[in-house]
Amino acid sequence: MKNVLWLLYCMWGIQVMAQTPYTTTPEMLFGDTTRIGLPFAKDPYVIKWNKRYLMYYTIPAHKDTAHPVKGWGIGIAESKDLTHWVKIGEMVPEADYEKKGFCAPSVLVIKKVVHLFYQTYGNGTRDAICHATSTDGIHFTRNATNPIFRPIGKWTCGRAIDAEVVAFNDRYYLFFATRDPAYSIQMQGVAATKNLQTNFNRGEWSLLADSSIMKPELAWEGKCVEAASILVRGKQMFMFYAGNYNNAPQQIGVAKSTDGVQWKRLSVDPFLPVGTKGTWNASESGHPHIFKDDDGKTYLFYQGNNTKGRTWNLSKVEVKWNDVGPYLIK
Repeated sequence: MKNVLWLLYCMWGIQVMAQTPYTTTPEMLFGDTTRIGLPFAKDPYVIKWNKRYLMYYTIPAHKDTAHPVKGWGIGIAESKDLTHWVKIGEMVPEADYEKKGFCAPSVLVIKKVVHLFYQTYGNGTRDAICHATSTDGIHFTRNATNPIFRPIGKWTCGRAIDAEVVAFNDRYYLFFATRDPAYSIQMQGVAATKNLQTNFNRGEWSLLADSSIMKPELAWEGKCVEAASILVRGKQMFMFYAGNYNNAPQQIGVAKSTDGVQWKRLSVDPFLPVGTKGTWNASESGHPHIFKDDDGKTYLFYQGNNTKGRTWNLSKVEVKWNDVGPYLIK
């Protein structure tokens, strides 16, 4: 009798584990420990470069306040398989506008040149988008006109963060997050160049709307929509975005557009939700980057933690597509 009860208990346990999503540690779990001694990596962005993958991500200020490198920065890791990553470098402040720190990388490869778009950090309403270039993906030359973009208008406080630059309809679109004049609501804006012949300098960008293109509307989005990551499929843009502020919890949604200005959410629920209690991402699943590999497969990289922000790790899931849009296999 005892053996039968034990067998039934074991079968019940296996069934519960099989039915509960997000209970196991993902295959990819990357955290940079070099600055504070704990895993801390945010805001992932991945490219294919010279037969390897490079991932750019945000790293915190050094725990040692006497360290000569001040403020937040950008780490660089490499991988052969998109799963196992090794840190190979980092960007440190060089210009006066970077002295308080910088973060949230976005990368665009054009004719064997890596274009990095990033934000200054720690300047409140004065934080803005910057640009740098590299021929090896590791060492960058800053744009002489930095910062290259800040929004203007009565609808915004003037801050620009979380850059995403993508080619669409014969010009480059710059998606960014900003806040309302009361510095309370985080929302999305968009600017664009006149055409594809651009050096991304300041003055090359014009707002496509004198207003936000997406504000938080759904309950799970709280007071924040940020960190747009865009994938162009045919004549449509798909935006993977973060809803809610960090650890509120932040979760990931998807919207689509044919012009980059008018957006329609694909669901009232998060596309990638926060993890369940006790899992690695129980505090949030946030700040997405959608990456398309050479074989056509797409992967959603994102940040998560279960410590309310004391630590941060990066992971990924494969994204499948049908006639409606993206979906996940759980």
